[in-house]
Amino acid sequence: MTGMSGPKAVDTSQAIASINANQVTSALIIDNDQTITLTLADGTKQKAQYVSGQGLSLQQLLQSKVNEGQIKDGYNVQAPQDNILMSILLSLIPVALVLLLLFFFMNQMQGGGSRIMNFGKSKAKAVSKDMPKTTFADVAGANEAVEELEEIKDFLEDPAKFHAVGAKIPKGVLLYGPPGTGKTLLARAVAGEAGVPFFAISGSDFVEMFVGVGASRVRDLFEQAKANAPAIIFIDEIDAVGRHRGAGLGGGHDEREQTLNQMLVEMDGFDVTGGVILIAATNRPDILDPALLRPGRFDRQIAVESPDLIGRAAILKVHSAGKPLAADVDLVSVARRTPGFTGADLANVLNEAALLTARTGNQLIDKDAIDEAIDRVIAGPQKRTRLMNEKERLITAYHEGGHAMVAAALPNNDPVHKITILPRGRALGYTMVLPEADKYSTTRNEMLGQLAYMLGGRAAEEMVFHDPTTGASNDIEKATAVARAMVTQYGMTERLGAVRYGKAEGEVFLGRDYGHQRDYSEEVAAAIDEEVRILIETAHQEAYEILVENRDVLDTLVVELLERETLDKDDVARIFEPLSLRPHRPAWTGSARRAPSERGPVPFVPSRYSLTHGNGNGNGNGNGAGPSDGHALEATDTSSASSEESPA
Repeated sequence: MTGMSGPKAVDTSQAIASINANQVTSALIIDNDQTITLTLADGTKQKAQYVSGQGLSLQQLLQSKVNEGQIKDGYNVQAPQDNILMSILLSLIPVALVLLLLFFFMNQMQGGGSRIMNFGKSKAKAVSKDMPKTTFADVAGANEAVEELEEIKDFLEDPAKFHAVGAKIPKGVLLYGPPGTGKTLLARAVAGEAGVPFFAISGSDFVEMFVGVGASRVRDLFEQAKANAPAIIFIDEIDAVGRHRGAGLGGGHDEREQTLNQMLVEMDGFDVTGGVILIAATNRPDILDPALLRPGRFDRQIAVESPDLIGRAAILKVHSAGKPLAADVDLVSVARRTPGFTGADLANVLNEAALLTARTGNQLIDKDAIDEAIDRVIAGPQKRTRLMNEKERLITAYHEGGHAMVAAALPNNDPVHKITILPRGRALGYTMVLPEADKYSTTRNEMLGQLAYMLGGRAAEEMVFHDPTTGASNDIEKATAVARAMVTQYGMTERLGAVRYGKAEGEVFLGRDYGHQRDYSEEVAAAIDEEVRILIETAHQEAYEILVENRDVLDTLVVELLERETLDKDDVARIFEPLSLRPHRPAWTGSARRAPSERGPVPFVPSRYSLTHGNGNGNGNGNGAGPSDGHALEATDTSSASSEESPA
């Protein structure tokens, strides 16, 4: 039974006792398992475990018994046999783990799947038929840009019509303009209208961690487009890869420049009849490489500027679709209150109004909600938790009243639309001065009027409290900037004349001015500072005199402001009815030697103008130069969001 059931497990001490008692006839030591099996004289077997290091002493004991003749059949020791295959596998396990981890991380970086070896492939997304379509009907306020892009669509649909008259469609179209004006929306509309393969990619998707990837992706992108011609390639934010080569204090960027070089080659190598058109968008056309903008690459450059009044009304109509508007909401009136706003700003206004309506539990978006939304976009949310003491509220009321009164008393200023002493953003209050129509240039008298009402708040504090506050710091900063521009950029002083002083240092930080180089002497610099000071002081004195002359009206305005906190355009007009207005400034020709002409301009005939130039109501996308679009918003800012800042 014992033999059939195997050796009997015993303690190590019992096994050693059996050996010492000369009861063992044979023994087997398995070193790998650290076990010893004994065969006794009566035929039974014992099996015991021993600890590491005890095997040698057991072997010595057994050997001594063998030498004495006590163990007739002797003993045997089985050493472990090394498995070569297993050893190789065990040594390869760490290497396999490292390779597996590397594979996993590279898959994660490339988006997983089979893209591990596709670093050089383009990341362009092909617009499929199943994606929601944007059409030109969804684009408002950019009529000229839509007309240009519709011509691209017509060429793709019927190229023979253009080839028949020897016309060549532009190889590239560059959409440029301020952020939020709808450049990407126009590209999406082209994708929805064209009916051809449309490949969209961002300029930042070309260059990554490996050298040469950018150029490889450019090649792959254009190969895909040519294989699917007629097709459109759209590169958003092309300035990420198309910046001026070799610029910057630290030298160039070899990988990006290599990518740009490949793009230049691909664009120049287009087959004109191939039907592949490149559309790109940027809000920094000034930093693009000249080789990218030359004819033969981006043949057509379309400015997408901030919309005018009619354009803003059309944009508001598009974005108001699906939003329940109350009967008192007039979108044209809203457009009039938002000069300089882009399409994104207007969409944000209506969205904020909808959020405010939902917050209050109303079912319709009313005029008050839209007014509050405009204020939030211009000056930030209202600071309901900012509690001002009565003295600060009184100072703020006189400060904002000073701005409004000076603006209303001067003949060349825009009308006052709103005054409030409710804190918003960093401001303790603000005065909204808006033009009645879009303006694309500013006269000298208008700039002098701006200087005066910018300083109206400071003048009111000096007149009433004899102790000005820090709240006018932003007004002074903006007034100084306007005065310095009048002297150095616009030639609006008789002493220094129509000369541009100072030259911008360009291309140092790829379109960012490194500074302004002084190209004039110390004497001229002193004269510039003196002329700036004279302009500021004259405007300050003019504002002070207006406030002194109309002190009773100012006090009435302040009382109503303290009671109601916010006054609209009608309230301001009613209070300012007895206001004493300033006369027009005398004629100015820039020099005493140039006498003003007694002969005025030719009579303006609207019908004739309409026949030759259109109705004058275009959206002005092609007119955006210098101080045009930005001025209306600048005029708003000069007396609104930052007119009264907290001393903090």
